[in-house]
Formats: sequence, structure tokens, C-alpha cells
Amino acid sequence: MLLVDKPQGPTSSRVVELIRRKLKVRTGHTGTLDPLATGLLVVLTGKGTKEASSFLHLDKSYEVKATLGVETDTYDRQGRVLQRNDNEVTRHELEEVLKEFHGDIWQVPPPFSAKKIEGRKAYELARRGVSVKIPPQKVSIHSLELREFQFPSFTLACDVSSGFYVRSLVHDIGEKLRTGAMVAEVRRTRVGPYRVEEARTLEEILSEPG
Repeated sequence: MLLVDKPQGPTSSRVVELIRRKLKVRTGHTGTLDPLATGLLVVLTGKGTKEASSFLHLDKSYEVKATLGVETDTYDRQGRVLQRNDNEVTRHELEEVLKEFHGDIWQVPPPFSAKKIEGRKAYELARRGVSVKIPPQKVSIHSLELREFQFPSFTLACDVSSGFYVRSLVHDIGEKLRTGAMVAEVRRTRVGPYRVEEARTLEEILSEPG
């Protein structure tokens, strides 16, 4: 098992491919991170790849920086802007909305996600302009903390269940505030008992002597 601090840019599959080429063994990851996201990616190698399913239901922790007043089709800053809103939001208004996000909730995954719709990944259909209706799924928010607020930006830290989409959380917050919101940065800091502080950067792993 390798704990990788994924950089912003490459897909999780690309990270796995680079490590596979380096180590020349069978390799796989245990949970996708968006290209925009950084942080902990648990990579299994060799016979360890057979244990991937045991990681699927582990809780996770994230730190996310979001921007109010902008809505995009991907729910993050890499998407196409759908609308902008200049209405200012106060810290108190944001804190009141955040109180609605705790415990078990129903969440609709983003249209640009790897969720399967009739055997096809949602983002494949979305890229073709096909309107996709993704059913909501039950997820859990164990803790949600507002770390910083300086309109229009705010930073959250959250501990959540598997299957949780941070992009959907930010999008839903924006909808409840009637301003729209998008993810600017997101970092996964924990997967189950494993923490990003224990991880090595992809650059360090790839630069090690063969």
C-alpha cells in the first residue's frame, strides 16, 4: 500500500498509471479524486489490489475552499459558468445554512461524476450534452466546520461518509443561499485511519531509485 499526496492536475487513474510504470507491478487506487483535488490517494500494489473493496466504505475528511456567487456545470472552477450572482452573503447567513448539513442527508452526485447511469459514467454523458438525472443517495456528515469566511470565499473542513461529494455539498449550499457556489480548491486529508501527513508526494515516489 502506498499513501500518495496527489497533486492538482492529473486524474487518479493517471497517478496509478505513473506508479505502475515506475514499480512495474499491478496497481490500483481505492477511491477517485477529481483532477482539481489534491491530497490523500490510497494506492494498492501487487496482491494488495485484491483488498480494494475493503477501502470503499471508509469515512473521509476534506478541506474545501469555495466561492459564492458563481455556478458552473461541474460545480467547480474548471467548469463552464452557468450564472453569476452579486448578492452578498454574511457569515451568519452561511452559518445558518451549514446547520442544515449534518447527520444523514440525501445528496445528488454532480452531473460530471463517475456515477454510473445505465452502465455509462455520468461525466461521459454530460460531456456529450446529454441531460442526466442522477438519483439522490444517502450519505452522512459527521462534522462540518467553517474555518474561514471572507466574502465571496469560504473554507470548510468536513468528516463524511464514503460516497460523499464535496462538490455537491458546495453546490447545495449555494442553492440554499440563492447565490450559487463552486469549489475553488479541495484537499482530502484522511481516508479511514490513514492521513495525508503520512503520505509521500507523487514526485518523491517517482524519483526514487529503481
